[in-house]
Order: sequence, then structure tokens, then C-alpha cells
Amino acid sequence: MKLRIKPVVFALAGAIVFQSYSQDFNKKLTKYTNKLGESIDQVDKGRKALLHDIGDYIFDELGKDGGVNLLVICTHNSRRSHIGQVWLHTAAMYYGIDGIQAFSGGTEATAFNKNAVEALERAGFVVSNAKGENPKYEVTAGGQTWIHYSKKYSDKQNPSSDFSAIMVCSDADKSCPIVKGAEARFSLPFDDPRYSDGTPSQKSAYDKTVEEIGREMFYLMNYVKEKQVEILEAKK
Repeated sequence: MKLRIKPVVFALAGAIVFQSYSQDFNKKLTKYTNKLGESIDQVDKGRKALLHDIGDYIFDELGKDGGVNLLVICTHNSRRSHIGQVWLHTAAMYYGIDGIQAFSGGTEATAFNKNAVEALERAGFVVSNAKGENPKYEVTAGGQTWIHYSKKYSDKQNPSSDFSAIMVCSDADKSCPIVKGAEARFSLPFDDPRYSDGTPSQKSAYDKTVEEIGREMFYLMNYVKEKQVEILEAKK
């Protein structure tokens, strides 16, 4: 079942203003997210078209139910799917869009990769220390905390129906042509930073992945916000 929360909107001097929670970000994350927000036009034209399809789905679902469930999927649920989940939540907070519920999963479970965790920390997220073969991390931004650990997309912690699957891994996209329970499915693959593991470029490769996924999630949420504003302006 989708969480039904309507976007919080205020009218000030005839202008429509969406409430943003980005003011609660720490200094480091504020700087990073502002940089992302200023760079969304750098997204490639072809990628923009893919993001528009996802954005139209999100906009329609928010309009119908006030909430939308987005399940980000890669093969091992270790890197790109977690990063995508974190940025979906964060971008929605930045642009003041309520009702976004993001999840992640894989076609198999391994562990949330430590290199990906550290890259998110370098971006400004606060991540708890965790131990074990498949540790559970707490990732915090702007007063919101999300639990992250590796799991299959069908895990009981994820929605089993009324959700959209966003495939951020080409391998998972090919091996999982049908995501059971999904009412929509989108292919949005990103390069896998794992190929840099143990090399001199490891840190920069993970930082690049965090930035690329973040920029596209920001572009996506900005697109949704603009569509919402257009509708509200038309009703004036």
C-alpha cells in the first residue's frame, strides 16, 4: 500500500512555494546538494528522456494517491541501488516533495559495499558504524534516517505490490525482465564502480558514481516539482 501524503505547499504573495527540508542538512551535505541542484542541466539528453518517463509516473501517482513507492534494483544490492535509494529520498527532501518512499533490493543479497558507504559519507551523509557479513547501516540526512542492508528485491522490508521498479544495473535488467508485483518498470543503468575496487582510482570512481546518481535523482525530482507547480499555477 502506498503511503498517502500530500505535498506541503504554501502560497506567498501569489507565488507557490514547496516546503523543503534541505535546511536541516549538515553543512557538508548542504554544500554538496546545492552543487547537484546547480548542475542538473549537465544530465545527458538521452538520460533526461528516461528520467522524464519515471518523473511522469511519479507525478501521476502522487496526484492519484499522494504517495509513490520506488524500488531501486541492481544485481547484488551492494552499491548503485543503495546510492539510488539514498538520493531519491534526499532529492525529494531538497525539492520539498512529500510522499516519496524509496527502497532497494537485488536479484541476490550480499552486503552494502563499504566503498559505497564511504563515498556517501564523503558527500556529507552521516552513516553509523556496522559490523557483520551483511551489516545494517543507518544513513541520516536532514533529520531523516534510513536502514540499509543488502537484500533481495522481494524481501519483506520492500513493497510487494503498488510500486515501480527502477533497474540501475544492466545485468539485473537483463536477468530480471519481470519484477513480480511492480506496476511499472524502468531501465536506468549506471556504470558499476566495483571494477575499480583495489585500484588507485577506487575512491574517485565511487565518488563519481555517487555524484552521477545524485545528479540524475535531483534532475528527476526537479522535473516532478516543476510539473506540480505548473498544475497549481493553472488552477489559480
